[in-house]
Formats: sequence, structure tokens, C-alpha cells
Amino acid sequence: MLQKILLFALVVMTTLSFGQKKILDHSDYDLWSTIQDEAISPNGSYVLYSLEKGEKDHFFKVQDDKGNFVLEYDRGQKGHFTHDSQHVIFVIKAWKDSVLAMKKRKVKKDKLPKDSLAIFHLKTKSLVKIGNVKSFKIPEKWSGYVAYQLEDVKKSEKKEEKDSIAEAKKKKDKPKKVSKKNGHHLIVRNLITNQEDTLKFVTDYLFAKKGKWLAYTSTGETKESDAGVYVRNLETNKIITAHQAPKAKYFQLGFGDSGKNLGFLVDSDTTKVQIRPNELYLWKEGQQVAEKIMDNANALNNHVVSKYGKVHFSEDESKLYFGLAKRPIEKDTSLVDEEIVNVEVWTYDEPQLYTVQELQLKNDSIQTFTTVFHLTDNKVLPIADETFMDSELGDKGNADIALAHTSRPYELARQWTARRYYDYKVVSTVNGETLHEFKKVPQIQLSPKGNYGYGYSRVDSTWFVYNLHSGKRTDLTKGQDFYSEENDYPNYPFPYGSAGWTTEDKDLLVYDRYDIWKIQPETGEKVKLTDGRGSKTVFRYLHLDEEEKAIDLNKPLLLSTFNEATKEGGYVAYDPRTNRITPLVSGPYHYSKPIKALSSNDLIFTRQSFEEFPDLRLTELDFKKPIKLSNANPQQAAYNWGTIELVHWISLDGKKLQGMLVKPENFDPSKKYPLLVNFYEKSSDRIHRHRHPRAERSSLNYSFYGSRGYVIFNPDVEYRVGYPGESAYNCVIPGVTSLIEKGFIDKDNIGVQGHSWGGYQIAYLVTKTDIFKAAESGAPVPNMISAYGGIRWWTGLSRQFQYEHTQSRIGGTPWEYPARYVENSPIFNIDKINTPLLIMHNDADGHVPWYQGIEFFVSLRRLGKPSWFLNYNGEPHWPQKLQNRKDFNIRMAQFFDHYLKGEGKPSWMERGVPPIEKGIRQGYELLEK
Repeated sequence: MLQKILLFALVVMTTLSFGQKKILDHSDYDLWSTIQDEAISPNGSYVLYSLEKGEKDHFFKVQDDKGNFVLEYDRGQKGHFTHDSQHVIFVIKAWKDSVLAMKKRKVKKDKLPKDSLAIFHLKTKSLVKIGNVKSFKIPEKWSGYVAYQLEDVKKSEKKEEKDSIAEAKKKKDKPKKVSKKNGHHLIVRNLITNQEDTLKFVTDYLFAKKGKWLAYTSTGETKESDAGVYVRNLETNKIITAHQAPKAKYFQLGFGDSGKNLGFLVDSDTTKVQIRPNELYLWKEGQQVAEKIMDNANALNNHVVSKYGKVHFSEDESKLYFGLAKRPIEKDTSLVDEEIVNVEVWTYDEPQLYTVQELQLKNDSIQTFTTVFHLTDNKVLPIADETFMDSELGDKGNADIALAHTSRPYELARQWTARRYYDYKVVSTVNGETLHEFKKVPQIQLSPKGNYGYGYSRVDSTWFVYNLHSGKRTDLTKGQDFYSEENDYPNYPFPYGSAGWTTEDKDLLVYDRYDIWKIQPETGEKVKLTDGRGSKTVFRYLHLDEEEKAIDLNKPLLLSTFNEATKEGGYVAYDPRTNRITPLVSGPYHYSKPIKALSSNDLIFTRQSFEEFPDLRLTELDFKKPIKLSNANPQQAAYNWGTIELVHWISLDGKKLQGMLVKPENFDPSKKYPLLVNFYEKSSDRIHRHRHPRAERSSLNYSFYGSRGYVIFNPDVEYRVGYPGESAYNCVIPGVTSLIEKGFIDKDNIGVQGHSWGGYQIAYLVTKTDIFKAAESGAPVPNMISAYGGIRWWTGLSRQFQYEHTQSRIGGTPWEYPARYVENSPIFNIDKINTPLLIMHNDADGHVPWYQGIEFFVSLRRLGKPSWFLNYNGEPHWPQKLQNRKDFNIRMAQFFDHYLKGEGKPSWMERGVPPIEKGIRQGYELLEK
């Protein structure tokens, strides 16, 4: 390993010594790594992560708190520390190229390499590797065991069958019938003694969170035995058969945290009845068998016990929660195809559009109503019902009240208002009574202890709380600026969010644009905890404990900072007791949300900039001595990269604007550079984000194009309601001309690229200006009139809300503002386009109907305008498959290089790719000039 590092360093030094840096190419995507699944051990002494190289293979790493490598394992990933920080458990996968080669040889799926499990002891450095592993689990809050399922149960069945046939031949008898079982063998391994026990044909398993218990379901320990639920005490090794029945099926295993209570569902009926006779069972420590709590015969409100409702306990284990459901509509299975009417009936006043109902069909068919069973007195009470179908529990299920809600009465208007309202009821978990109801209010969340429901009303721009015991509503911020100050949608502004509640539901911490405010929920009394507005510094609370219920103001807090003027990030320590802020670290970087060790002050974080990859760093809460751990991409030093800076200009309507400008690393202001403009809305706050070379799904890769000699400009856009196209023109074009005036931009070689909303704006711009020599417009909307009546197929929602109240910013309907729709639709001015266009729009786009891209292309084609259309079959709003993303990046680069650099035209631009050649010849080859 050391020899490889020295050799690489020698190559980099040799390259740099001669002043010749490499230029990024598409093949270089495979050289870049990203950090995945990083974690810090509970005691803070170790850090693990994997480097995913080129979106293919993973390289697993474990380092100690001095930065030394404790373990490096090729192909390792998905690592976990045990709770005692003694072991690391991770998965080993086959090399992806090897698997691909096997697939090319038509190797059957069941013959492809299976995952292995690795168990590494951090002190002894011993490593155990186990092959053919399907899954694994470790306890969350205790240590000493790992359980894993094997993939090869079917092999043992085949061997048993083969042995049976061989034995029968010897005896000249009929072979014994081998019973087929579902499930996989589960191995329970003691990490201290290394002893292993095999549990056969296991279909589900889990450890208790805190107590040393294991529960599992099996289709039978032996070929002849019945299916069952088993509970194993891992301290005594005693196994209890909680339930057993021939061919029974089990669902929703749920332990209490202690492991002393277990709930589960049973379907022991072997017939094919449509309404399944599920039964709810409860096992308690000390019982030999579980007791049945409920079945369909005694379910509340003529409901049925649902296998889809989560079975879980309150944190104090006094309550068991489960799900009931409406009796399903039974199908007439005697009908044949010729008798079944296949028609959709859409109704004008249904709460949900038919397309939404269709997509929600599965969710609706498994909808459950939360129900509670009290372990102390065996009471069963409904929380949710057929009207108030969804619910939220307070204080991790301990609270004596819950909140149930429905949005159904307001779903119809939501398709054009883009606002959701709900009806709520406060339900007593003690007696099931409805205590209060709140009608047509915005979404409400529960405070940690369940005393309050709180939310934000966009209509009157105020945070509010309901006292759930008294039903009293208090408006906390009415008339004050706790809403988005930069809102430019034709809608009421969103809030900046909240940090959460303090202990015992004492105060709610709410954000304004810059600061954190403490608000008393009963009186609305406010205290500003930070003071960022004067310096334009944004303070936000960082939750370092994943299980934190509430914020403790009796100890120091870690806050993130972001300065709107300089774009610098950082961390500060805030002591609520003294109201003192102590700067810890800041700079021209974007800082991540840290991950803190469970039982020490150690944490890991990253910082990044355009030039610096976000490598992992280890430090303590004071950030005084950070250690850089990872070095994911040392090869970057050998490549021509680039720099990034903020630029400023004035829009055509007099607004001060800013944007990002990327220059090549060897930038010379006396030269003329081709310019690529790429934008969406406002991106300048992301100036310090790193952009490593990769096959982007819909945008320019800034490091790639900067390395190849392009200057890249990303201007912020401020919008005027009703005139989004004109707004883009007023902001972008003067930004471009301001760069031309600086003298280093080749005014005759400027391109523009954008996707979705960016794709629309580009389609608009090229109807108004010839400043661009080439343009790529992805998933554009050239016709706002036809798009208004379209469907967002991923959700089934009508697109009306988008034009009336959100991103498209028209501010009304086509019959209210017909001129706005026409003025903002490029389709009506396509004859004025003189810019060659590359359009990418995929036929499975669930955001923008792909016929919009077709409308654009066929109109350009009708007028003989140079244009090309890319449709990646079966891909959504952007290509997701790696091969398709690489293809898109190659074609886009060839397109811009041809028009802006004068390079040869690729074959696909000259003659297309005929259907007969699709997937065979890509047409990348360049034609002679």
C-alpha cells in the first residue's frame, strides 16, 4: 500500500514539476471517489467510512483518533460499530466489473456472487469473513451479539432432496418427500466467545433495543415442525415458543425497548379467503406462550386487524399500538376478462384527482387506523378512524393524548392553491374520548411531551400553538418577520423553520432570517438568543443527538453559521446560561452537520469549497485540534481545476445582483474564453460547494468544463410575479454583458444550459436574444397554456398550482391572465430563435410532461432550426442510470465544443442515431471539418 502511495506521489510531483496538468475527460469520472456511510464509534476512538470510486466499487476504511489506519478492505461497505466500540461489522460485495462480466456470460442470477459479512475486532485486529450473507443486525444499545441470515437455504433443501433420492435408490423404494420451507437460516454469533447457533428457516428477526433479547419468526425449526414465533433470552440462552401453528404467517414483530414485551400479528388460516383473519398477540416476560389480544371478530367498529399497521410499544411499555383497517371490498373472482368493465370515471368534485387516487391506490388499500391496547387494564381504544385516518403520538407514545387528522375536506382546492389544510382532533389515550377539534388549520406537529400542537400559518404569516389540554390557541409571531423575506412566489411566504422545543415543553425555538428566538407558548413572550441580522449571519441549531427529544438550555449548544455577504460558513458554541457565543471555526467553506460520538465529545465533520473535496475530519466539540482523516481524491492535484468567485452587476430593472463565476486554473485575463451560462433561480449561496467530476444527470459539471478552458457563469435571478421569462432576461443578460465588458469573454462563443425550470428560462431567452451561440434546454416548458392542464405523473397532481401559486409564477389561471401565459410561452415566438438547441426530455418524466419537449422540438424542426432531441427511454425527469448520464454528458460536451470551440461535429449531430442503430452505435465519432 505504501509503495502505491509513493508511486502516485511521484507521478503527481513529476507532472507538477513540468507544469503540465491534465485536462479532465469523461473517462476520469471513474477516478473520483465519494465518502459513504461515515460513522464514529460510541467512545469516539474510531471512525469508519467507505470510498465509492467512480460510482462502482467501495473501499472500506477504519481509522483511529490519531488518524492511523486500523483497517482497509477493498469492496467493504455499510459499516457499523457495536455499542461497546469493540467491533466493526461490514458487508463485502463482489467487484462490479466481475459481476458485469458474469452477466455478459449469461450467468444465472442465483449463481452470481453473494455478499459476505466481515467482523473485525478493533483491539486484536482479527477479522472473520462469512460468505453468502443475506442480511445482518446488531443490537442498538448493547453489545455482544450479531445475527445474520444466510442466502443458501435452497441449496440445503436440494441436497436433502438429492440425498433422499439416492437413499431410495439403495433401498429400491420411493424417495421421501422433502418439505419445502420459506425463510433463511439465521446465525446468532456471540462476539465475545465466537460461539454460533443456527436457527432454521427464519423469516424475520430483531434484537430488543436495550434488553438482551432476540425475537424471530420461523416456518419451522425442522422440516416437520410448525411455524412459530420464538423469544430468546441471550443472557440465559433460554428459548420460549411464544406462538406456534401449522403454516402460520407472522407480521410486524415489535419489541418494547426492554425486550420484556413483544407484540406480533398472526395469520394461521391456510385457505385463500380474501379478508385475512389476522390476530394480534402479546407476549410478556414470564409467559410460556403469548396471549391473543384481538382478532377480526372483536375488532372495534367492525374493522379488521391489519398486517400493515406497525406493532410497537410506548417508551414506558404501558401501551401497545397497532393498526385496524376497513374491511376490504371483496372481489368477484369468478369473473373472466370478457366480463370486466375497464373504465376510469373522473368526477369534477372529488377531493382528489383520479390520477392521484390511482397512484395512492396501494397506500389506500393498506391504510390503517392507530389503536392502543393498555397493558395494565387490557383496554382497547381507537386513536384514528375512517374520518381522522392519520395520527401522531406524543412523548414516544407515553403521553395521555394523541393527535389525529385528515386533509380530505381540503384536497380539491389544494390542486390549485398549493396549500394544505387539515382537521384535527385531540384524542385521549386513556379513555378514547375526543377532547378538542380544530378545523381547517395548517399542519400541526406535537411538542416532545405532547402538551402542545404547533405550526405555521402562511396566510397570516404566524407561528401558533394549541394547548392540547385546554384547546386554547395562541398566535406567537403575528405581524413580525418570521417569514421568508425574499419570497417572490404568488403565494404567502414560508417560514424559516424551528429548532424545536426545550425540555418539558417550556419554550419553542423559532428561526427568523438570521436568528434564533425563544418563545413561551402560553404568553408568546419572546427572547432573541443570537444577534446575526446586523452582520447578515445566519445562526442555526445543530442536533447532535439523534434521540434528543428536546433542547436542554442548561448546557452549551453547537450552532452553525452562514454569512449571506461573504458566503462563509462555520460553527459557534452558544451557552444559553450566559447568552455567550464563542466562535469555533469559520472560513470560505461549506461545513457539514457534524456527527457526534454517543459517549464522548468527539465528532466528525467535513468542510468543502470549489477546490477542496469534503474529506472527513475528527475533532472535539471545541474544534481546536481537528485531524484530517480521509484523502479521497489525491489525484485532483494532477489536473487543471479552476477557481470560483462572486461577481456583481445591476439588472435591467435596477436590482443589485450576484452570481458565481468559475475560471480555469491557469486563467489569463488577457485571453478570450468561451463562456457557458448555467442557472436555475438563486445559487450563489452554494458557492463553496465542491463539484467533483462526475456524470451529471441534468447540469454542467463545473470542474469538468473549467478544466477544459471554459468560463462558467451562474447568475442569481429575482422574479416579478406574472413575468418569469422577462425576469430571467432582465437578470441574466446584463450579467453576461457585464462579463463581456471585463475583456476576457469571447462574445462570439457563449453558450447557455439549464434543466427543468432552468430549461424553460433558456427556451424563453433564445426567443429574445441572439447572444448565445448554442443552448441546451432540459425538460423545458415551451407552452404554459398546455402545461397548465398537464399532470405531474409521479404524484398524479394537476400542474395548475405551479402556475397560479408556485415556481412558474404566473399568478393566476389562463382565463384570468391569458396575455401572461402567451407572453411567457416560447412556443409563440419560436420563429425568432436563431440559436442551435440541444433538448433533453425523457418519456418517463414525472415532473414535466415530456410532450412539452416534443412540442418544442417539432416546432423548431418545422422551421428548419438546428436542433436535436434526446429521450432516454424509461428515465424520469433526469437520466438516473450511469450509462445514460455518461452518454448525456458526452453529447452535451460535444455539442458545446463544436459550437463554442470550433471542434468537429459528431456523427450523431450530422445524421442522428436511427432506430436500427439505437444502443449499438452512439455516433460519438467526429466528422472531418
